[in-house]
Amino acid sequence: MHQIIDFFQYLLNSEEIIRTGGLVLITLIIFVENGVFFGFFLPGDYLLFLAGVFAGTKVLNVPLLLLLSCIFGAAVLGSLLGYITGYYFGGQIQNRKESLFFKKKYIENTRVAFEKYGKSALIVARFLPVVRTFAPILAGLIHMNFRLFMFYNFVGGAFWVLVLVGGGYYSGERFPWIINYVHWIILFFLSITTFTVVRGYLNARREA
Repeated sequence: MHQIIDFFQYLLNSEEIIRTGGLVLITLIIFVENGVFFGFFLPGDYLLFLAGVFAGTKVLNVPLLLLLSCIFGAAVLGSLLGYITGYYFGGQIQNRKESLFFKKKYIENTRVAFEKYGKSALIVARFLPVVRTFAPILAGLIHMNFRLFMFYNFVGGAFWVLVLVGGGYYSGERFPWIINYVHWIILFFLSITTFTVVRGYLNARREA
């Protein structure tokens, strides 16, 4: 039991992931977090930003172009897997029993985002934790046009990666002392994540 708890704590520790897992583990986590329905709890936004910071300070010795390419590819392919999952297994996902890794409110929160932003929700969703994971699944579930989905998938993925990884890299390169405040960076992103999830949940309840 302790091994399982330690494993999940490791998955949630972005600094440890970057230091020990390197680019391979970062890429895998972004892939899962962007389209596999049980991956919603994995770090997304702050993992990208910290990966950029660590690359900018050379703690993560990876060229910026390679880092951007791998994370962008993982984000796009992860969302594509989510779309395919929703397209072919959407009914089963909606009807599955709730568990630690799945709540029907996640689907409802994502549906609210689609109703509010339209198809561009796929771009906005990149910056919304939990919604980011379920948006491509819902797009597949409603049989959104594939070419249109891939357009928003590419645009959203590129914007998300460039803003967070690029911003992190710039910060790390220009202000290398920022690496001493990693925990504050994580806390900042976690507070945004918590606010987003709670607000989405309250909006979904209000709509219901």
